Amino acid sequence: MQNFTFHNPTRIIFGEGQIATLDAQIPANARVLITCGGGSIKSNGVLAQVQAALGDRAWHVFGGIEPNPTYETLMEAVALAREKNIDFLLAVGGGSVIDGTKFIAAAVKFHGEPWDILAKQAEIRDAMPFGSVLTLPATGSEMNNGGVISHRAKGDKLPFRSEATYPVFSVLDPTTTYSLPPRQIANGVVDAFVHIVEQYLTYPVDARVQDRFAEGLLITLTEVGPQALAEPHNYAVRANLMWTATLALNGLIGAGVPQDWATHMLGHEITALHGLDHAQTLAIVLPAMLSVRRESKRAKLLQYAERVWNITEGSEDERISAAITATRVFFERMTVGTRLRDYQIGGRSIGTLIAKLEEHGMTALGEHGDVTLEVSRQVYQFAV
Repeated sequence: MQNFTFHNPTRIIFGEGQIATLDAQIPANARVLITCGGGSIKSNGVLAQVQAALGDRAWHVFGGIEPNPTYETLMEAVALAREKNIDFLLAVGGGSVIDGTKFIAAAVKFHGEPWDILAKQAEIRDAMPFGSVLTLPATGSEMNNGGVISHRAKGDKLPFRSEATYPVFSVLDPTTTYSLPPRQIANGVVDAFVHIVEQYLTYPVDARVQDRFAEGLLITLTEVGPQALAEPHNYAVRANLMWTATLALNGLIGAGVPQDWATHMLGHEITALHGLDHAQTLAIVLPAMLSVRRESKRAKLLQYAERVWNITEGSEDERISAAITATRVFFERMTVGTRLRDYQIGGRSIGTLIAKLEEHGMTALGEHGDVTLEVSRQVYQFAV
């Protein structure tokens, strides 16, 4: 196991009815900006619960944060926060809303051009405090310090993170997910699955605890993912899905192990260029990535085949192929396409995708730093 430091300051408040506890989590004199996406939190009653819990506090609502939150929209929220003298942010939504709120929290207090937080990875020394009410289990953003933001005009999608951008708290009420469309549930399962794989399917470092945690989470997703689509009001299923997605990216399973993230970087470029959902790009890239890099990941792919998919027969190569196929089949069972052609995208844009990777400095990705632009090209080609 590699050396590590693990610290996660986010308080998790889990369970049905826990939105009412917001009153105890936010300072009584806070001026609150509620950030959200579309109108679903109004129609499903979540916004009303939040507003009731805020009581007599001064609050405002900023809506319209996109599924891939854009710099342009978030800077409008920054302007509103300054205009209204906001001192606490409350994200109500899924990972995109929470990612966007992290950026707002940092940008409000940033000295300089806020785009530098993304383009130049400028240090974030301070951020406005914020909490979240999670309504879509997927990204783990409710319990980590990172985010990914798009710039419409530039065609960029870039990550950021800081010790200053952990949520103070996050409320996880599984009942808030009951009204989600099947597409969002499916995307959430795929997103969480790939988050785990990025931290698990690398190379062995005798991190038995992290491996077993990761394998347990992956198996849980294979069980509850299809159930979540079939039984949208099954509280136990939604509770397990929500908690799994949080644990997938709160730092725990990634402590002391090598991490990959090449699948995410290649996926980001597909989203920026073609507008696909984040999870859709992960489902496209991951099976291709594992196929192209099967030799460098051989030991962990064999472990993954046996422990997650119960594949124990056949040669090593046959077991690895079967595990990659099982992964693809699982995503497709979740109704998420796994090839570019499933989204009417062919190979014509591969050159543009590679050029964007080069522009963003993504020329030595992966746990070994050996995912060159040529390897990335092979992955995109394999994904067609």
